[in-house]
Amino acid sequence: MKRTIDQLPTAKNKAISLSVAPIAETQTDKKTHSKSGLKWDPKRLAAIPAEWGGDQIQDGDGLVGEIRVAKSNAVSIRYRYAFKWKNKNTWFQCGTWPKKSLADIRKSRDDAQALLSTGVNPTDHKNAEKITNQTQIEEIIAQAATADNENKTFFDMYTDWKKNGVKRKDGNSEIERSFEKDVLPKLKNIPVKNLTEKNLREVLSAMADRDVGRSTEQRYNDLAQLFNWAQKRPPYRKLLVEGNPLDLIDIDIILPNDYDPDAVRERILYPRDIRQLREVFIAMGTTYDETPAGQKYGVPRPMKKENQIALWICLATMCRIGELLMTKWKDVDLKDGIWTVPKENVKGSIRNQKSQTVALSSFGLKQFKELHALTGVTPYCFPNTKKNNHVDLKTVSKIVGDCQTMFKKQNKPLKGRRNDNSLVLNSGQDGNWTPHDLRRTGSTMLQAMGEDTNMIDRCQNHKIDEPKTRAHYMHYKYRLPKRKIWERLGLEIENIFAGKPDWQDQYL
Repeated sequence: MKRTIDQLPTAKNKAISLSVAPIAETQTDKKTHSKSGLKWDPKRLAAIPAEWGGDQIQDGDGLVGEIRVAKSNAVSIRYRYAFKWKNKNTWFQCGTWPKKSLADIRKSRDDAQALLSTGVNPTDHKNAEKITNQTQIEEIIAQAATADNENKTFFDMYTDWKKNGVKRKDGNSEIERSFEKDVLPKLKNIPVKNLTEKNLREVLSAMADRDVGRSTEQRYNDLAQLFNWAQKRPPYRKLLVEGNPLDLIDIDIILPNDYDPDAVRERILYPRDIRQLREVFIAMGTTYDETPAGQKYGVPRPMKKENQIALWICLATMCRIGELLMTKWKDVDLKDGIWTVPKENVKGSIRNQKSQTVALSSFGLKQFKELHALTGVTPYCFPNTKKNNHVDLKTVSKIVGDCQTMFKKQNKPLKGRRNDNSLVLNSGQDGNWTPHDLRRTGSTMLQAMGEDTNMIDRCQNHKIDEPKTRAHYMHYKYRLPKRKIWERLGLEIENIFAGKPDWQDQYL
């Protein structure tokens, strides 16, 4: 139904005040409306009642408004301009009031009329304008993306590689640590297209100057993996159009002359060292406990009992320190003396990982029970300070290293960390020792005692190179012979603690 302005409600509607006498709410013809001299304006539009929903109002010159009513009874009016195009009645959408002002709606109608006068369909013109605007926006975005790609920095490339090109078992935490320390400070903001051999050489040479040959070689290998990944993928492929700058570097020239990549660490703890380590732990605790309150700040704190226990478990089970520190109490059966190492905690590539079941010796079980008294209320055997995860996997190694500063090359003491030689064994004549050396010590002790080397490998969860047919058909777990080996190792540790005669010459 078409409505004229003369059909607005009477004075019952307070939103509008007309300068003529009120007209009854009945439909009148257009002539009466046109004679009244009244035109639609925002106030009169606002006075339109919801009952008019679906009706139309005429605004003149082909502009027609369709009244719409929302669920909230809010009134809006959608305006269209009627015209003929190729002998067909056609509509041009001019906008919706009140979202668009009535003046702008009428201007849209006027613009459409002007286009028609030049032979242009206003609807087609509007659509073409939208397409043109969108095309311009897409071009601007594409140009910005191209400019951004051309200015990608080393940090951008490293971040993409770390997310999509490398997946280490530790969640890439070692890559992050090492790059943040040695690589990013020098290369972070350099555009990839400007990276040179000189930039990379400076990073590796600075590491070599610190006499960290193995770490230098590892960073070189990491960088090689990064650049090889980037050369195959946009946008870095184009940015490295002149080639991989790392290919110009001979790492052997950078590494120290005395660096031997094939060198095997041979440090083991002899019985005298094991006894001395135990005595050091006892002495530290006794001295600290006997120091009067108020004076303890002048006495070195003993190593936390949890960390002492971790070292003895490493020796008794020949496990890796990282595997131990990730352990949860649900994986330790204190009743039957079984510790299960989940395969996800085991070092190695995902396809080569396999779980390990450790039959704890009497000595090893005793250590876990002492630990349980300290941390058994938490899910983790070695919880962090928030008790919501395990401690950092390098915690124990750092503590042991901090107590052997005579073997460190550093310009000044590390802030907030211990710096002494309290854990130096045998006056340092055999060099420094690490938690991983305890794994080597345990296996060497068993070897000296005549145990089968294949069985020692199995106790250490090493991969045994066997024909594939054996992997298919032979699934014996060797649990009983391995239990006997661990028990024998535990007894030997207790013998060493008891000061029984050394036979360390057999370890040589």
